[in-house]
Amino acid sequence: MITPRRSLERGHADHGWLDSYHSFSFADYHDPAHMGWGNLRVVNEDRIAPGTGFGTHGHRDMEIISYVLEGELAHKDSIGNGAAIRPGEVQRMSAGRGILHSEYNPAPQQSTHFLQIWILPNVQGVAPGYEQKDFSAEEKRGRLRLVASPDGRDGSVMLHADAAMYVGLFDGSETAELALDPQRKAYVHVARGEVSVNGLTLSAGDGAKLQGESSLKIDGGRQAEVIVFDLEP
Repeated sequence: MITPRRSLERGHADHGWLDSYHSFSFADYHDPAHMGWGNLRVVNEDRIAPGTGFGTHGHRDMEIISYVLEGELAHKDSIGNGAAIRPGEVQRMSAGRGILHSEYNPAPQQSTHFLQIWILPNVQGVAPGYEQKDFSAEEKRGRLRLVASPDGRDGSVMLHADAAMYVGLFDGSETAELALDPQRKAYVHVARGEVSVNGLTLSAGDGAKLQGESSLKIDGGRQAEVIVFDLEP
């Protein structure tokens, strides 16, 4: 079964400095029908205005992934990391038993467009951690590149969670398939462009919940960037 989550149906919050769309319930947006999917808890599409950002704040017991689509995201945290996250890079922050961090758009004119993703961990109280890796467009062109996994295989960042994240770029005749365990769940988010997922057409901002499926097929791409999650039941 595949169920679309259309872009225009998402929660929306415009704070002036931050324009955010929520695929699942978050902050003041609450929808009992969309509290997460499997252990995927948050997929927020955020745009941060130039020279602004999230001040220092805390998290605990959550795996947090930042994926920048346009612009740059400056990160600082209480365990000594300071970094700039740019398009193509995947940042994983394990909040563990507690971490403070800030996220900021340092550009004077360009907005930062990124996805904020939260995944529930399968272990609590671990030491907070940080990892950041770049995945080139060539690695993602016409295929689903593993970028996050529980064991860090194939050069992916490592999650303290029973989940995997893939990213792919699709245009024209490019196609890819991913085997799924029908006992698990999967989620697809289209970051940009348009694509077909198991015959369902999805556009930028759209998502799809998959359950009981043995495979996922992506084709019919039109300048599409797609994120796929393999998740706990």
